Parts: sequence; C-alpha cells; structure tokens
Amino acid sequence: MKIAVDAMGGDYAPEEIVLGAIEAVKDYDLDVVLVGDKEKIQNVLTRYGGKENSRLSIFHASQVIDMGEHPAQAIRKKKDASIVVATRLVKEGQCDAVVAAGSTGAAVAAALFGLGRIKGIDRPCIATPIPSKKGITVLLDSGANSNSKPKHLVEGAIMGSHYAKYILGIKKPVVGLLNIGEEASKGNELSQATYPLLKKMKTISFYGNVEGRDIPDGKVDVVVCDGFVGNVILKFGEGMALFIIRLVKETIRQSGFIAKLGAMAVYPALKILKKRLDFTEYGGAPLLGVEGSFIICHGSSKAKAIKNAIRVAGEFVEQDVVGHIRTSIEEEEVEQYDSES
Repeated sequence: MKIAVDAMGGDYAPEEIVLGAIEAVKDYDLDVVLVGDKEKIQNVLTRYGGKENSRLSIFHASQVIDMGEHPAQAIRKKKDASIVVATRLVKEGQCDAVVAAGSTGAAVAAALFGLGRIKGIDRPCIATPIPSKKGITVLLDSGANSNSKPKHLVEGAIMGSHYAKYILGIKKPVVGLLNIGEEASKGNELSQATYPLLKKMKTISFYGNVEGRDIPDGKVDVVVCDGFVGNVILKFGEGMALFIIRLVKETIRQSGFIAKLGAMAVYPALKILKKRLDFTEYGGAPLLGVEGSFIICHGSSKAKAIKNAIRVAGEFVEQDVVGHIRTSIEEEEVEQYDSES
C-alpha cells in the first residue's frame, strides 16, 4: 500500500510532515510518497535518517497553495501544487490514499476536482472523531459545507455510519441529528426537514435529535449537522480542552506544597486525560464522499498527528470504506431525497 502525503501543507511543513512519515513507515506496513519541493524534503530526510529508507520516496511538486489563497482558484491556477499532485497520484492509481495538512478548503477542492464525488453524493463532508464518555463520537460535517440541505445530512449519516463501523469498530453505529432539543418538532427548517428523512432510512440506526451536551456524553456514535455548526463545535471543543489542561497546570503551580504532592499522585491519571483530549492521537479527519481515501489533518499538525493520519489512511484503504459508502448510497437511493428536501 502506498500513501501520498502533501509534505508542504501545514504550519510546520515540511519538517514535521516528513518526520511523521518516517515514523509511520517504521511502525506500519505501508509506503509513503512525499509530495513537494524535492530539495527541502531531502534535507529533512538527511537530517533525521530517513534518506535511505526504501519505503519513503519523493515526488517533486514545484508549487504550494498558501492558507490565504482562494481554494478553487488556487487549484485551477497551480497545477503543480503539492496537494494537487498528491491527489493526482491517487487518481492515476500510483498511490492508494492522500494525507494533507494545511488549507482545508484547498484539500476539499483538490479532492473534488481531482477525484470527483461518489455517484449519488452531492456534497462530501469532513468526519471528525471527538473524545466522548464512551470512546469516540463522530461529528460531521465539521467544515466542508456551510450551507447544507436535508439530503446532505442524509448522506452524512450514511457515510459517518460506515466510518464508525469500519474504522472505529462500532458494529451498529447509532446516528443522532444535532438540534436544540430532543423533540422531533424542535429546531430550524433544516433540522425539521431532515428528521423524518433520517427516521425512514434503511441503512442506518437513527436515535433522533441530540443536543450539544450529548456529544461528549457519547449518547450516540455519529452526530450529523451542517458544516458551519460542526466547525464551530469542533473549534470550541479544541479550545476548551486546551483551556482545561492549562487551567489544571496553573492551579497546581499556584497551589501550596500539599496540593503539589497530591498532584504528583494523580499525575498518571492526568496523563491519560491529556491523551484522550489530544487530537493528534486520532490522526486526521477523513473527507467522505469522494472517489478515494482522503485524510485531512489539522493545520498545526506535528509528526505524531501525521503519523496517525497515515495509519488511518491505510485503514481506510484496507477496509474499503469508499466501496461500502458507494453500495449504501445506491441501496438507499439517496437521489429520491432531492424532491423531498
């Protein structure tokens, strides 16, 4: 198996991206193609002892899409951008999956233009794993589409269920619709129109409406919403997790000697908590609905997150998640929801 990695995307590229790839090929049975500026990538490989690793190779790309550029325009203009080239390698069958940090908009645009949508999918969505009381809750869409229709949430429910089943190992994932109350009559027009569509679906297990507080509680395995709301929840959750960790550290530092001794006693538990709240443990978030395995990483991803994202990309290919989504979309006949939404 061969994973194409955009080595030039993200706040810490190419160094942290290349370091993550070096670690990934040590621990997992796969090859990595680092796409980007050949000279810069080789310099990092030389410094960290990855130059002679036969499982790592470089595919030169002369351009990079910056965070401030308009995604669609940049994809059309910069044909030799690292994210464009990495996606093309999958389209042409030279690689099996893409891992990309950096501009989420550019990644989504590259996937849409380069790989295309699965038949029956109007809008691909980003599925983000969120730590919860019971393990992991999948939130989607977490940023690909800010103006969704009921049909798009139906598509998300199908795709999120397959992600939870084949990647997270949940045998029969339960899906919830994010809302401001549990009653079917609650919510805005989008929520009220989506609820009956999800309720009658054959390929998912629909719980009903869930509220924001139910996400960390793990009431359901998959939560669907539009990308604007999903991205706000995701960013708030990331900020709150960091705030809690900082607050605990500051409180311990400002406390007396006895409190510090107590903190030492609970330190192992705090390490476990930090690990559960650390997004790097989960790698990247898959872009579901495109004809290929495409993992999008946080822009601030370092080596650990890239390594785990490469692992997730490999699992996506092994489990044929794209194929399972394709089959369910056909079985559910999602096209029928156009007239209802």
